[in-house]
Amino acid sequence: MGKQEFSIPALTSRLQTEADAYRLLEELRWGGHPSTCPHCGGADRCFFLNPANGVSRKTRTGSVSERRVWKCGHCRKQFSVLTGTIFHGTKIPLRTWLLVVLEMCASKHGVAAREIERKYDLTAKSAWFMLHRIREAMRREPLASLLTGTVVADETWIGGNPKNKHRTKPGRQGKTDKTPVLALVDRRTGEVRSRVVPDVTAKTLHRALQAEVDMPATTLHTDGHLSYVSVAPSMGRHEWVDHKRGEYVRGGVSTNLAETFFSQLKRSVDGTHHHVSSKHLPRYLAEFDYRFSTRKLTDSARLRDLMSRTEGRRLSYHPLDRGE
Repeated sequence: MGKQEFSIPALTSRLQTEADAYRLLEELRWGGHPSTCPHCGGADRCFFLNPANGVSRKTRTGSVSERRVWKCGHCRKQFSVLTGTIFHGTKIPLRTWLLVVLEMCASKHGVAAREIERKYDLTAKSAWFMLHRIREAMRREPLASLLTGTVVADETWIGGNPKNKHRTKPGRQGKTDKTPVLALVDRRTGEVRSRVVPDVTAKTLHRALQAEVDMPATTLHTDGHLSYVSVAPSMGRHEWVDHKRGEYVRGGVSTNLAETFFSQLKRSVDGTHHHVSSKHLPRYLAEFDYRFSTRKLTDSARLRDLMSRTEGRRLSYHPLDRGE
């Protein structure tokens, strides 16, 4: 098996200057040249503004910038490969961005913000915001087509054990502060869609399935959770395994795919991030959904795919910090 096109040593060698990073991102997003303007959508009239024999130009302060700038012949506005993407307005060098994106694509357990802070000499806030912007690109399109065929459904709870709480912060009697998460896995494609749910009652699970699954055209595989019994009449077919009796696989029926996803998710939350707040958990789920769904791709192919999803995914710090 040959070497991957993108690895940390290969990428570091390729990105000698900031202009090199711009050229690479232009290649990944545009194939080298913009076909449309990000401002007006005008096509085939975008031209490069920088000097023909160089890559640098003077800024207003007199310093040299390696930012590559384009201009639209329709609306006459300037733009770069960063405009309207997760990179928009960033002060962090694009070389750093590309290296961190590769780490996010290649690290099966995810990457902690504190690790990025140390390795790339960033502030804690910058590293945290940077990773959430990358997760925004990993997020599934809101109008993605419904799952169909055979879908595995299972639920789990994310969070610390209430018995480990400090005595001054007791949990509710008989309750848990863990956050319930539902995962749906397409048996044919391997795509997973997980989401935070308020509870695992039949009404909640039915609503979640309606949002993601073409229910009459789908065979649902679950465990013996009683809530799925109420959902079953809406499905094309419902088959389950009874874990209480030690039954985990019967024929082709099991919840192993969902449990594999949960196993990876929990190891990563515990071992890499140590703690994930409930208000930001959906963004972490989007990250692990993406990585699990593209697990058969190489790191290079995953990087190329992710760069094609960066447009229109701008994220502002303060709404994100509030959990919006």
